[in-house]
Amino acid sequence: MSTPFAPAAFPYARPRRLRSAPWVRRLVAETTLTPADLVWPLIVHDGAEERIPVASMPGVFRLSPKAAATAAVEARDLGIPMVALFPNVDAAIKDGVGTGATDPDGLIPDCIKAIKDAAPEVGVMTDVALDCFTDHGHDGVLEDGRIVNDATLERLAEQAFIHAHAGADVVAPSDMMDGRVQAIREALEANGLQDVLILSYAAKYASAFYGPYRDAVGSAKALSGDKKTYQMDYANSDEALREVAMDIAEGADAVMVKPGMLYLDIVRRVSETFRVPTFAYQVSGEYAMMRAAMANGWLDEERGILESLHAFKRAGCAGVLSYFAPQAARLLA
Repeated sequence: MSTPFAPAAFPYARPRRLRSAPWVRRLVAETTLTPADLVWPLIVHDGAEERIPVASMPGVFRLSPKAAATAAVEARDLGIPMVALFPNVDAAIKDGVGTGATDPDGLIPDCIKAIKDAAPEVGVMTDVALDCFTDHGHDGVLEDGRIVNDATLERLAEQAFIHAHAGADVVAPSDMMDGRVQAIREALEANGLQDVLILSYAAKYASAFYGPYRDAVGSAKALSGDKKTYQMDYANSDEALREVAMDIAEGADAVMVKPGMLYLDIVRRVSETFRVPTFAYQVSGEYAMMRAAMANGWLDEERGILESLHAFKRAGCAGVLSYFAPQAARLLA
């Protein structure tokens, strides 16, 4: 394999010259990470308390709509351009078809409005899926033990419309049903909401690393079986490209790879193949794993956070969803 240049031999070539001081390392860095590359995921809840700690995710809290608005103000002040909302709702409102997902007066519309009143400059992204609102914990409509694709599309399109109508800037279908981007795009266009972005979880894998998140949003105990019939097999890479191509053709403005740290090869393939904004999610299990190592003194906290986030950018990410976002933004200031 030929190289595009013929490097000089030692002693004339000394690559360490470009690493010799902080100023030169900053000057020649190939990858730059700023707060503008971060998205802060917020777990929101409909209870009375302002902040409830999530035991499996140290430093993460379930937030009331008021507390979510306060977090959005913090995001604005830190230079973080967008927050992403994920709901934990009372089990009493959950049912087989996720009726609460399409309540115009529900938790997510309340949070959107609170955030837009407090920090209109901050983008608001919402999760479009039914799992947080179903009594079985799945992302779609369940019939006779099977997730029904096309009946789910109607529910997702309505959910996305409710979020967009409430003021969401970005709707992000994470359900992995076939055809959901087209269904959502058509619903938005038909209702005069054509400027709302769709950030599709185009390559979402059936992963062991979602456990703490499911605890945070209250779907872990409800989940029956697994999600392998609709989330992707982690053995596959080419399949991700087919999924991404389909979602772009259906009207997605940007795409997501999830999980993140274990799937940077997928991020690289997607970003290089399609040249569309590609995001990745440093998911709850990745966050919790790092937090545990930090708590035990096995991993330097500040260096570990920044190194992990730079890896996403180096792989080709336009942005990264990370629970470390506010801490990282402070480190980068």
